[in-house]
Amino acid sequence: MSECEVGVGESRSEHGAGPGEPTAEAVFRPVRAGNAFEETVERMLSAIKLGVVPRGERFPAERELSARLGVSRITLREAIRALQEAGYVESRRGRFGGTFVTYVPPRPSRAEAQRLLRQMDSGLDDLFTFRLALEVGSAVLLAARGLSAEQEQTLIARMSEAEDATIEDYRRRDTAFHLTLPELAGSVTLTSALADARMRVNDLLNAMPMLAKNLEHSRAQHAAIVAAIQARDPEAARAAVTEHLDGTSALLRAFLD
Repeated sequence: MSECEVGVGESRSEHGAGPGEPTAEAVFRPVRAGNAFEETVERMLSAIKLGVVPRGERFPAERELSARLGVSRITLREAIRALQEAGYVESRRGRFGGTFVTYVPPRPSRAEAQRLLRQMDSGLDDLFTFRLALEVGSAVLLAARGLSAEQEQTLIARMSEAEDATIEDYRRRDTAFHLTLPELAGSVTLTSALADARMRVNDLLNAMPMLAKNLEHSRAQHAAIVAAIQARDPEAARAAVTEHLDGTSALLRAFLD
């Protein structure tokens, strides 16, 4: 009936987010032409809010990150400085120094969720319609194609990580599961689009209290999605993802009313 989300990826306390981690390639992709500074800030914020680099963990080294984003180290340092001033990161010196995530989401409150919604360029209808198209399309494609043994193992592993996660880490693991669908479909563009959409949804969900009953529903629906893909049943995959996301939409709307 619903899902509870946010965050992605495995932490790497020594080396930061590595290139093989969930959604890292989609988030740390070269910036588009335009304002390199603003887009660099946006990419780093995505990494923070999606959990590609969790709280307390370190971003990749400046040299690596600037190369992956396709920006100068001067631009990257300006972005890091802006994020530090806003309270998202801190810079540490020394052998084990670097840029570490310090961001703590606001305490859950309806007023905070309503404020975030007012700041969005589009409303909930647009956001969930876009997300539904991306996630249903990915699941249907995977069910129609079938999974390799390695892909099936990855999908089951991400589902299991969400099932076994603590309440504190559940949203990050849940997002990793959902973003696995377009990743396995083989489209970085699709994964990037879904990551951007989920960051906006996740901001709203962070403002909601997390209930154990919602987690039970979410885990059962994850299993239904995986089972449909394994059975190579596109219609069942469509139905399972739609039910899951419709539940999230209803839960969020009820909270905002």
